[in-house]
Amino acid sequence: MKEYIELFTSFFKVGIMTFGGGMAMLPMLQAEIVDKKGWATEDELLNYYAVGQCTPGIIAVNTATFVGYKQKKTLGAACTTLGVVFPSLLIIMMVAAFLGNVSEYPIVQNALWGIRVAACALILSSIIKLFKSGVKNLFGMIMFLMAILVTGVFGITSVVMVIVAIVAGNLYRMILDRKGGKS
Repeated sequence: MKEYIELFTSFFKVGIMTFGGGMAMLPMLQAEIVDKKGWATEDELLNYYAVGQCTPGIIAVNTATFVGYKQKKTLGAACTTLGVVFPSLLIIMMVAAFLGNVSEYPIVQNALWGIRVAACALILSSIIKLFKSGVKNLFGMIMFLMAILVTGVFGITSVVMVIVAIVAGNLYRMILDRKGGKS
C-alpha cells in the first residue's frame, strides 16, 4: 500500500507544481521520477514521453500512466494517473469558481502573463534537455532540424512527425546495419 501512496504523491507533486502543459512538466518529471525516485532512466522517460505525445490524451497523463504501469502494473498506473490529474482538477474547479469574477483585474492579468512567461522558460529548458539526450549524431541533428521546419513552417502535426521519425529512424538503422556501421 505504501508504494501506491508514494506513486500517487510523487505525481501529485509533479501535477501541482507544473504550469504550462506537458512540455513544461518534463523537468519536474526528470527530477522526481529519474533523479529522486529512480523509477525510470532518462531514456525510458523520454521514450514514455514520446509515446505519450503521439497517443490520444494528455501527454502528462499518458507519461504518468506508463511510469505507474512499469512500477506496479494496472493499480500503479491508476495511482500515478490520479496523482497527476487531481491537482489540475482542484485548481480548475477553484479557478472556474472565481476567474469569471476577477479576470479583468490587472493583478490577475499580470499574474497570468507571468505564468505564461515562466511556462515558456520551462518548455525551453525541456527542449534543451531533450536535445542533449536525444540528438546524438548527425542524423539526429538532421531529424531535429527537419522536425522544426515541418512542424513550425508547414504546420504538420506532432503525430505525423513522430510517425515519420519512426520510419526514418528504422530506415537509418537498417542502412547502418547493412553497412556494418555504428551511429
